[in-house]
Amino acid sequence: MGEIVGSALVAHVPPLVLPQDVRLELNHGKDFSIVDGLHRMRRECIDPLNADTLIVLDTHWYTTFEWVVSAHDRRAGKFTSEELPRGNPQMPYDFMGDPELAYLVGEVAAERADTWVHASNDPYLPIHYATVYLTPYLQASEKWMTVSTCQTAELNDMLIFGEVLGEAVRRSDRRVVILASGALSHKFWPLSQLRQHEGADPDDVFSPAHRAADEQVIGWLEAGDHASVLANYHEFRKFTPEGRFAHYVIMAAAAGGAAWESPGVPYSDYENAAGTGQIHLWFPAN
Repeated sequence: MGEIVGSALVAHVPPLVLPQDVRLELNHGKDFSIVDGLHRMRRECIDPLNADTLIVLDTHWYTTFEWVVSAHDRRAGKFTSEELPRGNPQMPYDFMGDPELAYLVGEVAAERADTWVHASNDPYLPIHYATVYLTPYLQASEKWMTVSTCQTAELNDMLIFGEVLGEAVRRSDRRVVILASGALSHKFWPLSQLRQHEGADPDDVFSPAHRAADEQVIGWLEAGDHASVLANYHEFRKFTPEGRFAHYVIMAAAAGGAAWESPGVPYSDYENAAGTGQIHLWFPAN
C-alpha cells in the first residue's frame, strides 16, 4: 500500500534560476531566502524519506477539459520560458517519470462520473517552469510526475481530484512526496512600476490587503488548520492566488482535506516576487 510521506507548498519563481550576482542586485545585496530554503528542504525533509516519486502540482500548466498527468518514462531536453526567455534560456532538465502511477490516477478517476483525468505520454507535451525550476534543488533519484491545473475547475472539482490522487497513491506501492508548486496571492505590479518591486521584501507585495490575506493563510497553515484554509477559499480567491489555489487544494484533499492537521514548517521567509506572495512550507505526514 502506497502513502504520501510528505507534502510541501513551494515557490517556483524565476530568481531561483538566476545567477547569484543577479539575485543580489535585485534584492539589494541579500539573497532570496527561497533559494537556500529549497536546498534545506531537500536535505532535511525529503532525503530521509526514501520516496519513490515526487508529484508536482504545476500552476503554470493550464488544461481545460480535464486534469492531465504526465505519463512519460523520461522527460529530458532544454527549457526556455516563454514568459521570461532571458531569465535562464535553454535550461537543461532530465528526470525519470512514473507512468505506472500516472495511469493509475486515470484509472481511479474513471471509476467516478464527476471528474476527468487524462494520462499523457506524448513526447511533444510542453513542460513548464513551475516544474523545471524546482529540479536543480529537489531532484535526486526519485521519479517525477507533473499534474496540470484545470482552468475550468471549481473548488469541488479540485477537492474531488485531490481525493482521486490520494486514492491512487494508496493503491500503488509508492512512497510519494507532493509538491504544490505555486504562490499565495498572485497580483503583479504594472509594467511601469514592476522594476521598483523586484526585491524580496514583503512590503513590495502588491497591496497591504494582499499581504494580510497571505499572512492569515500562512498562520492557518503553520497551525495545521487546513479546515480554515479550505473553508475560507472563496474569500482568499479575491486576492488571486496562483492557479486559483488549486495546487494547495489538491494537495490538502489528497492528504485528508479538512481533517488534515499537519502543521506547516517554514523553509523560507514570506517574500515578494514582482508583487506576488511566496513561501516554502513543509507538511510532515501525519
